[in-house]
Amino acid sequence: MLTPNKHPDLVLAPSYVKGAYDALAVDCPFVFRDGNRFYMTHIGFDGIGYRTGLASSDNLVRWVKEGLILDRGPAGSVTEFNVALTWILRDNDLFGPGTLRKIGGRYLGTYHAYPKPGYETGPAVIGLCWSEDYRHWELGDPILSASDEDAAPWERGGLYKSCLVEHKGTFYLFYNAKTAESPWKEQTGVAISNDLKQWERHAANPILPVGPPGAFDDVFCSDPCVLRCESLWAMFYYTLSSDGKARDTVAFSHDLVNWTKSNEILVDVGPPETIDSRYAQKPSLFSHEAVLYHFYCAVSPPKNR
Repeated sequence: MLTPNKHPDLVLAPSYVKGAYDALAVDCPFVFRDGNRFYMTHIGFDGIGYRTGLASSDNLVRWVKEGLILDRGPAGSVTEFNVALTWILRDNDLFGPGTLRKIGGRYLGTYHAYPKPGYETGPAVIGLCWSEDYRHWELGDPILSASDEDAAPWERGGLYKSCLVEHKGTFYLFYNAKTAESPWKEQTGVAISNDLKQWERHAANPILPVGPPGAFDDVFCSDPCVLRCESLWAMFYYTLSSDGKARDTVAFSHDLVNWTKSNEILVDVGPPETIDSRYAQKPSLFSHEAVLYHFYCAVSPPKNR
């Protein structure tokens, strides 16, 4: 699972064009294949909130942005200030084709949205969305929020990225969330459904808790990316440590509920003054021709951005 060879150049960067969806940052890659081309959904931050774009590539290294595929909604809507498409249901196999799957003839995605303008301001909610062509999306109402009656203390501060897996007729919605107190902790849980309408949080949540003080995951265990790896399920995720650094790692499971951490850093921060010297985070894994591509978001101190 180690992916030690970092590509020397960014594959996607902010446009720095005022008013563009990606004016200030790009975030949360999700990579898939359609035919002979590869695609990457990503969210951009424009100073107001998140919007979602699409990029394409013929080799997984050189990417061209195709523009917005999911924009903010009207005033008063749940997506008035933010809409972040973070996952589309795909084949489950890490070493499979990486193609999208349809449910009822349409692609099925997950999004989250924050209630206020600014960078991740307020407690976000999670919802489902559908598309005929993965470029135009119809959003459903939120299905999970921090104010739900069955929401536990570990998620009362708000919800974040989700990852949707279907296995043997059951849907597993993995998501990270934060505690309400400050400084908060982020951990990962799962909600389960048989019909995409009724969702039940698992009693064992958070299924991926933070580690003990001093561990490299003692503050965050976030942004799940769950794929099948031979006889096991692998959950790639990022950690935040009390040393202020974010790193990508992986945990394994036989049943999608009980997870064992590898306690191995797959992608570490870079040396001082490099683009990922602060955070190497938010994994998206994709395999092609026996090569494993590990996409992640890089953050350096502000002076280096």
